[in-house]
Amino acid sequence: MVFELHHLTAHEQWDWLHKREINPFELVAHYLNRIEALNPALSAFVTITADTALERAKQLEKHPEPLALWGLPVADKDLYLRKGVRTTFGSRLFASFVPENSDELVRTLEEAGSVSLGKTNTPEFGLTSHTENLVAPPARNPYDLDLGPGGSSGGAAVAVAAGMLPFAPGSDGGGSIRIPAAATGLVGLKPSRGLIPAGTGIDKLAGLVVPGPIARTVVDAAMLLDAMNTGEYLFTLRAPGRDGGAFMSAAVRGEGRFQIGVMTSSPWDGAYEITIAPEAKAALDLAVRLLGELGHGIQSVELEPQDYYADAFKTVWKSGAASIPASDSDLELVEPLTRWLIREGRALSAVQLSGALSKLAEFERSVIRTFAGTDAVLTPALAMTPRPVGWYNAEDPEENFAQQVRYTPFTSFVNVCGLPAITLPVDFTSAGLPMGVQLIGKPGGERTLLSIGTQLERKLQWQRRHPPQW
Repeated sequence: MVFELHHLTAHEQWDWLHKREINPFELVAHYLNRIEALNPALSAFVTITADTALERAKQLEKHPEPLALWGLPVADKDLYLRKGVRTTFGSRLFASFVPENSDELVRTLEEAGSVSLGKTNTPEFGLTSHTENLVAPPARNPYDLDLGPGGSSGGAAVAVAAGMLPFAPGSDGGGSIRIPAAATGLVGLKPSRGLIPAGTGIDKLAGLVVPGPIARTVVDAAMLLDAMNTGEYLFTLRAPGRDGGAFMSAAVRGEGRFQIGVMTSSPWDGAYEITIAPEAKAALDLAVRLLGELGHGIQSVELEPQDYYADAFKTVWKSGAASIPASDSDLELVEPLTRWLIREGRALSAVQLSGALSKLAEFERSVIRTFAGTDAVLTPALAMTPRPVGWYNAEDPEENFAQQVRYTPFTSFVNVCGLPAITLPVDFTSAGLPMGVQLIGKPGGERTLLSIGTQLERKLQWQRRHPPQW
């Protein structure tokens, strides 16, 4: 294989930049060339800002600073506003929308020295676990173009897996970082509620949505997480003793022995028929065996019985869609699932929403009790192999939701509980598709997850596995 710049990890690229072995313009130009060649088939990007990116790279060269992401390319998920750049939210309602201001996460990553190359593909308003919408072609899994990458940060995951970005920010309200990372052989980290100032989740309905990193290695994920974690606000959850680069330091060291629970039950089990595919079970079994060999304690964990999670979560999901800025006359422009969610959400009463939030708070306490005797809990990342493009029912909202639950039953409850979680690409199927596992930590327990992730990465060397486009 002929060496190319994208073969370096994000951290190695940063090191080369600071040693002046390459410059930001050269690195940005390399990735833009790859996007031009690969994106037509993969649809990772919906908007590419080549001229702006190259100009920013030139400006960074004139003012080199020891910034966390100096000169490194990233891209914005197409749910985040960047001043002067089209932001569609994956919807025909905003197909031509150009914002006048940037969101805080975008500003944070810019202040860290990154260079945005454009906007990555996402489903309409980020509502689903697949990345198919009506304003752009569907994102496609680089391991098999007939398959999707999951969602809602599907475009970001495709870009990283195919070497069109070194790493990428995503957002996660029910698995939207972890699902596509698992489906494309990457590391995806959903932070604790309250950790990231530019997206604490505290201001979101039920505290579900937070930003986080998608990367090829645990160290790269930690590096991007450190850049996001500016620690500027008093209400931000901060890891004890945090100094610059604390997460990356934990990932680089990869130290410690921990008590790890193993769980195959999900809060959806009573409401839907959940079946763990043999490929998902094989990935889980491999991780359990390796963690045992590494000296970690292993124990079984099972969620407490309950019969309310499914209805409560669906109520909150619908309520979240109620605030989408679409008038009755606009609803014909949105997709059938979105239209149904908006109408259902607007028909709910305050009493119904309050009751659902109360039930989810009760569930959170139950999970904390269940996990109390562990440092982290291991589950399958996905219950199935990556799903085909077009697999989700676009016309029947209830069946669409059921499909999402059956595909990824282990992710949404982590958001409900505000816990950190990381997906790790531990295995491949006989057909060459990635299969991952999920590690769930205690509040503020990102460093434990990163340490365990590095230990598994050292054993498995998954950063050496790549799709054909590599």
